[in-house]
Amino acid sequence: MKKALILLVCALFSCRQEPGWKLVWEEHFDKDGILDEAIWSKIPRGRSDWNRHMSDADLLYDVKNSNLILRGMVNPGLPGDTLPFVTGGVYTKDKKPFRHGKIEISAKLGNAQGAWPAFWLLPFDTIRYPHGGEIDIMERLNDESIAYQTVHSGYTINLQQREPKKGTTAPIRKDDYNVYGVALYPDSLVFSINGERTMNYPRIETDLEGQFPFDRAFYLMLDMQLGGSWVGEVDAKQLPVEMHIDWVRFYEWK
Repeated sequence: MKKALILLVCALFSCRQEPGWKLVWEEHFDKDGILDEAIWSKIPRGRSDWNRHMSDADLLYDVKNSNLILRGMVNPGLPGDTLPFVTGGVYTKDKKPFRHGKIEISAKLGNAQGAWPAFWLLPFDTIRYPHGGEIDIMERLNDESIAYQTVHSGYTINLQQREPKKGTTAPIRKDDYNVYGVALYPDSLVFSINGERTMNYPRIETDLEGQFPFDRAFYLMLDMQLGGSWVGEVDAKQLPVEMHIDWVRFYEWK
């Protein structure tokens, strides 16, 4: 009876649904031992601080209890691998793009000296860095109780422009799950942690090139990193360190 009355009122007075975010894709990592290879690939090793210890060794990855677990550890003697530490990371490169919507990631970050977990976005199409932009949804150092959220581009790196403000920090529950997010609009990026807005990076009027290269498709990276010039030296006695990712969600504005 109540439902019928609501339908009658809406028919008479043209009820409209309020705009908001509509969930269009989510990853719950709910198949134990199975990483969906249609969406995710393991990140290969590179020469930068963030990827120099990446490895595809299975012991660095786990899917259980509806969590993706990424590890950083002392190298246990992997064949042909002489680096002292190894880490795990996944991305959606060449598989799943994200544009014009909101990404949220629920995760618990491990605590260790030298740990540098990160969630970030890079251009889906091949564009020379940093001209296509980089969006750091979350970076965290060691066992700090804050997370860093930052944008990078030719405007901020090559031209070293500081306006608009390119980054911020915000408190997190360091021993618990937190939700890290960024909304991707054609004219701005809006960052959040646990549903609270932390920073807005807008498109502005400027004669300088590359101020807002973010109106394009990006792929998502989730990785546990160890060491580097920013985070500092790694304390091997505090390893292994694990990051538990509960879910990833993507919303579109309706």
